[in-house]
Amino acid sequence: MSIPLALKPAPVLASRAPGIDASLWPGVAVGLLAASIGALYTVFARWGMAQGLAASDMTVLRFAVAGLVTLPVLLGAIYRDAAGFLARWRVWLAVSLLAGPLFGLLMFSALHWAPASHAAVFPFTAMSLMGTMMSVWFLGDKLTWRKVVGMAVVASGLCVLADLSLASFSWRSLLGDAMFIAAGSLWAGFGIVMRRERLDPLLATATISFFALMTYVPAYALLVGPARLMAASATVLWTEVLVQGLIAGAGTLYTYSRMVALLGPARAAVFPALAPAIAALLAWPVLGHVPGLGEITGMVLAMTGIVITVTAGTGSASPSPSPSKNT
Repeated sequence: MSIPLALKPAPVLASRAPGIDASLWPGVAVGLLAASIGALYTVFARWGMAQGLAASDMTVLRFAVAGLVTLPVLLGAIYRDAAGFLARWRVWLAVSLLAGPLFGLLMFSALHWAPASHAAVFPFTAMSLMGTMMSVWFLGDKLTWRKVVGMAVVASGLCVLADLSLASFSWRSLLGDAMFIAAGSLWAGFGIVMRRERLDPLLATATISFFALMTYVPAYALLVGPARLMAASATVLWTEVLVQGLIAGAGTLYTYSRMVALLGPARAAVFPALAPAIAALLAWPVLGHVPGLGEITGMVLAMTGIVITVTAGTGSASPSPSPSKNT
């Protein structure tokens, strides 16, 4: 039976008393890991661009390596149940479009247009706000005052952490900010589809990576070419292969997908807000930037907002789904 691509509000299946469920702490652990990976690839993306690489280079490294590494997972799923996997092609296409090369290009390209301070605010605020609102629209979650307050504290913490000011806005930065917001919204939509369709996190990671391997990588080879990658030093190239390809390419998709399965998309969507705080700490040894009092204050505020949001009752109208074993 084919599954429509369009997301429709989920029916009420069963009531559940709000509260902290048993999946909270495993979800928090995975969320911290996901945020750490997000911080790592953000810092090393800035580092790689300072060494002469471009957004397209980062994107191809991210998905080419991840596509090859996770290919056995995809082949195994098709071998076990090819008909079942292919029957859900619309769903696999949806997650590939939402979390695939377009997301990577938007995130990395925005770094060229907007200042680093905006990178710490706009994509992660968009992920949080859009993830919560989409959960209300499409999954029947309740928008409680506690969630609203938590998201507001998170957003204010990011602004303080980034020392965001009106002077940093220009027509050039607004273009980058629009890219950041678009990328964050795509990622939030990815979480919604994962939750609604009960997709296996590892198989979703493999499918998205393979889609990029078959589409973006050939386009990159034809339109851009490997000249910049070949001109980079061995240290830069292999560092980015490790960080963008192995750790971020596969790790970001899997950890976020797993977090959505454990916490739901609304609560999972706030964890990326920890990435700028962790990135500020990582930037110290990597980029030589020492966090100041404002950044530390912002980190504390962001973490407080996340605690408020995550420990709130889910208020969801639907039970927590388990990812399908095969597809």
